Amino acid sequence: MATPRKQQISLADTPYYHCVARCVRRAFLCGEDKLSGQSYEHRRGWVEDKLHCLTQVFAIELRRHSP
Repeated sequence: MATPRKQQISLADTPYYHCVARCVRRAFLCGEDKLSGQSYEHRRGWVEDKLHCLTQVFAIELRRHSP
């Protein structure tokens, strides 16, 4: 039997999760790769839109963090 999500995640221990901008093999998901000079900024909107859709599926809240 599956374990309910509210029992899998402790908001007291880990209330926030960080979505990273860099993936495996130094491949950038968003922003500019300083090594190659190539910009992947166009992906930022795609990722943000997908995260907003997933909030409904996984019953999570999405907040924007200001650096």
